[in-house]
Amino acid sequence: MKKGIKAIIGLTLMLTIISGCSGGKEATKSQETKPLNLMSPSELTTLDTSVMLDFPDAIVQTAAFEGLYALDDKDQLIPAAAKGMPEISEDGKTYKIKLREEAKWSNDDPVTAADFEYAWKKMIDPKNGFVYSFLVADTILNAEEISKGEKPVDELGVKAIDDQTLEIKLKEAKPYFTSVLAFPTFFPQNQKFVEKMGTDYGTTSENVIYNGPFTVANWKQTDLSWDLKKNEKYWDQANVKSDKIHYEVVKEASTALNLFEDGQLDVATVTGELAKQNQSNPNYHSYPTATMNYIRLNQKRKDKETPLKNENLRKALALGIDKENLVNNIIADGSKPLYGAVTEGFVSNPETGVDFREEAGDLMTYNKDEALKYWTLAKKELGDNITLDLMVTDDGSYKKMGESLQGSLEKLFEGLTINVTALPTETALNLSRESDYDMFLIYWTPDYQDPISTLNMLRTGNDRNYSNAKYDALLDDASQKYATDLEKRWETLITAEKVGIEDTAGMIIISQNQQSVLQNEQVKGVNYHTFAAPLTLKNIYKEAE
Repeated sequence: MKKGIKAIIGLTLMLTIISGCSGGKEATKSQETKPLNLMSPSELTTLDTSVMLDFPDAIVQTAAFEGLYALDDKDQLIPAAAKGMPEISEDGKTYKIKLREEAKWSNDDPVTAADFEYAWKKMIDPKNGFVYSFLVADTILNAEEISKGEKPVDELGVKAIDDQTLEIKLKEAKPYFTSVLAFPTFFPQNQKFVEKMGTDYGTTSENVIYNGPFTVANWKQTDLSWDLKKNEKYWDQANVKSDKIHYEVVKEASTALNLFEDGQLDVATVTGELAKQNQSNPNYHSYPTATMNYIRLNQKRKDKETPLKNENLRKALALGIDKENLVNNIIADGSKPLYGAVTEGFVSNPETGVDFREEAGDLMTYNKDEALKYWTLAKKELGDNITLDLMVTDDGSYKKMGESLQGSLEKLFEGLTINVTALPTETALNLSRESDYDMFLIYWTPDYQDPISTLNMLRTGNDRNYSNAKYDALLDDASQKYATDLEKRWETLITAEKVGIEDTAGMIIISQNQQSVLQNEQVKGVNYHTFAAPLTLKNIYKEAE
């Protein structure tokens, strides 16, 4: 997720619950549940699934809307608005999906295949310029040409055959495509209602209708709190365990801890020293995620090349970061140093079952001597004094990480100056989209279950102005030439990662996040996902005392 959508540091609470969308046996409540109080370390920006920016958006949208598929507690896809798994053609390019007849919007309109067709065509329409339109462009027939204005929107390879049948045509076989459909970008929208609201759609909780487990209440843009209430019109509302969930934006771990101890938060994210201090607390839990922290290295800012256009400088910086020290002493919540763009435990070789990170090995490990060699080369080409801006989000943990990186790199590299700027998450993400930064310390969670979800970040045309013909060719081969040769595709993606991370230092990988929380013992059903929205709320609940 461009945000990357699950992180310890400055991210939204990463609790993922078994979604139960498959229409299995009805849940029974042996006792009453209580309202649940959760936190988000950054603001909710929109309820329009087309305009999603960050983790809070993905989490709330996945609670309030429902796509064709959802994830169970083992990250396996299960039918949601769809009645069953897709019927896929022999060449892997055509999907036919049947929808549930009983699914409704909160205004009683039926959820139909036309709602998906409308939302996806809206998403790819170039006049809208939506951030996540790339997911449609990367997968669906004619989408890339439409996004460039070369074909009309109506030629997108998606069609409502009837109210309950959706046909999707891909530009080439995508073995991961069904997992893409669990991401909010592919959720439905009610055309009549959206067009009635116009530009106000998604800007408050009142000007939206919902088809998911919850409705949103008491929210408008810039608000620091909101409520989720059980959607009584939801087709599977009997399996929604909480009647009400209240969210507060809490950006500092110390504040979260105080609110938890005071009983005002049921789950509090803790990081750094607070995580260390609370490891013996019976309420302490630490869960692995597939989210990474990394530094974007922008090579062109406001039409002018930055010092990071220099490959020697990029390699010096990448090799000069002691990840072990940063993770153990600054992040300090059980997260792991990460030596590649694809996180550990996210996806395995389809033929052998070996984890991608294990098979690909460690890339760009800390090496002070090599870092200084590249620094010397960079200074010969750029001059003895180099100044870089480092943008971070205003979450306390990211500010702390940024300051640590500033101090250690300036100490290692004589003549280097790093200016750290902390900004609200939405502001920082918008600046990054405009390529108005030098370096950006941020997080990333895969949008779907495939290495290419992350590796596509460095494909030519990205917001950090990295371009490498060899890298692009490898990704093209994986997507086209070897689309149905899974073993060869896997090998090609491993080679591409090495080219992007080690051979050319396209970005600097820091760590794989561990979610550390203090959790009220009455809160049940907590689990984590590794892609799509980091948190689903359908089955989370707090037992009554």
